[in-house]
Amino acid sequence: MTDILEMGRKILAQQPFSVLLGVELTRFEPGLAELLLPLRPDHLQQHGFAHGGLVSTMADNAISFAGGSRLGDVVTLEYKLNLIRPGVGEALIARGTVMSFGKTQAVCRADVFAVQDGQERLCAAAQGTMAAVNRGK
Repeated sequence: MTDILEMGRKILAQQPFSVLLGVELTRFEPGLAELLLPLRPDHLQQHGFAHGGLVSTMADNAISFAGGSRLGDVVTLEYKLNLIRPGVGEALIARGTVMSFGKTQAVCRADVFAVQDGQERLCAAAQGTMAAVNRGK
């Protein structure tokens, strides 16, 4: 395991909500993050799809970790999410990348995939801005 992945996993372990959901950080490199969430019955809405709030959380985590890989400690300033199709399957995978970054902000994007029978299907796309915490102090 790389040092940056180990560090990222320690940060994720400090997020009680992500821990409660069962989110795992599977890849973490400069400008890139990948998270996995094995789906459980309590993650689903009444039609059997991954709840939209869950999909949104995965997108936010992916853009946050991607941005944090370039800026250090970050918070989300804003993000937009397009729900493309229902998240149906055994797991969700969110992949975040940094599109652009400076000293205090990073613009990132994420794709969220539902995994069913080993096949990934895009279920959401997001773009957002991360802000560095405690920069310039």
